[in-house]
Amino acid sequence: MAELGKKYCVYCLAEVSPLRFRCTECADIELCPDCFSAGAEIGPHRRWHGYQLVDGGRFTLWGAEAEGSWSSREEQLLLDAIEQFGFGNWEDMAAHVGASRTPQEVMEHYVSMYIHGNLGKACIPDTIPNRVTDHTCPSGGPLSPSLTTPLPPLDISVAEQQQLGYMPLRDDYEIEYDQDAETLISGLSVNYDDDDVEIELKRAHVDMYVRKLKERQRRKNIARDYNLVPAFLGKDKKDKEKAPKRKITKEEKELRLKLRPLYQFMSCKEFEDFFENMHKERILRAKIRELQRYRRNGITKMEESAEYEAARHKREKRKENKNIASSKRGKEDGKEGEFAAIENLPGFELLSDREKVLCSSLNLSPARYVTVKTIIIKDHLQKRQGIPSKSRLPSYLDKVLKKRILNFLTESGWISRDAS
Repeated sequence: MAELGKKYCVYCLAEVSPLRFRCTECADIELCPDCFSAGAEIGPHRRWHGYQLVDGGRFTLWGAEAEGSWSSREEQLLLDAIEQFGFGNWEDMAAHVGASRTPQEVMEHYVSMYIHGNLGKACIPDTIPNRVTDHTCPSGGPLSPSLTTPLPPLDISVAEQQQLGYMPLRDDYEIEYDQDAETLISGLSVNYDDDDVEIELKRAHVDMYVRKLKERQRRKNIARDYNLVPAFLGKDKKDKEKAPKRKITKEEKELRLKLRPLYQFMSCKEFEDFFENMHKERILRAKIRELQRYRRNGITKMEESAEYEAARHKREKRKENKNIASSKRGKEDGKEGEFAAIENLPGFELLSDREKVLCSSLNLSPARYVTVKTIIIKDHLQKRQGIPSKSRLPSYLDKVLKKRILNFLTESGWISRDAS
């Protein structure tokens, strides 16, 4: 019965059950691959006739000596699987080829025959022309480490995670930047009857969503780089106490505030190095000015600068002492000349020192002050004795002067507070 299912070449009578070429113009003409390639002709059959490949699926492409004896049908399924599932998904590829092949066998056969074998050597050149070299990642690393390598989760406690709404395994927050960004693509669907305008509109929605995701990730990177999360939780104060830094001047603080927009273009370390270099630059400029001053004064050696500084310090000390002495003399002279405007007016000798200061500050002559003082005290005494009095203050005494004089007389004890 097995012999009945076999097919033979009509020219050389060899068995052609696995693979044969059937003539589409002549009946019952089937040739083996060797006779077909040699152009064999028999009876009415000619070599230019049309043909049909009849594949039983049991012959091997790589010969009987190939490891594993993969049939042509398995090879075809393997190529379909690599196109459908992609390189590396060996489990899915093995399931597509058949249960007789394990993922390890599929990987070894594809790598040995299609990559390192003759077919791979013929199709994959050793040097690819015009190939762009990626200088952003180390040799053997991923194509883009910033995209493929996830950032480590924040080192915060569980209570702090709940306070921030932080999910460490996803490196996400419950409320992200632009929380409604996903609504741009949540309702999109690919339809085969979409016209060009609808397709471009959907692509525009996807591009907008991608830009929002990039902005969201950029803000996360800035928060990590500048330690904004520890600052929000109050941990940065403890770190500042542990690691004291140089004292920042007021001018540098103002400059930092002005240059704050640069935070989004520079990392934290770059920003700190920038200001540290500016601080070093100021120190160097001050040192250069000092050396130039030494040179202008004829000093050419550092040993001579010490003597110059000591002499300059003495000169400044003597100058400072002179200024202090002159300021003291000025104060004493000021006391004597403080009442120069009223000391020559009549009634000046009747005033006390406090009354002199009052008259000088109010720009009031001593005689007028004595008159007003007499009227106010006389009215006060009459009121205490129960005698009705009608005070008539001078016309030059306005409300402000009257209030100032009343307060002064009250503080001095001339009149009581209830009367004032």
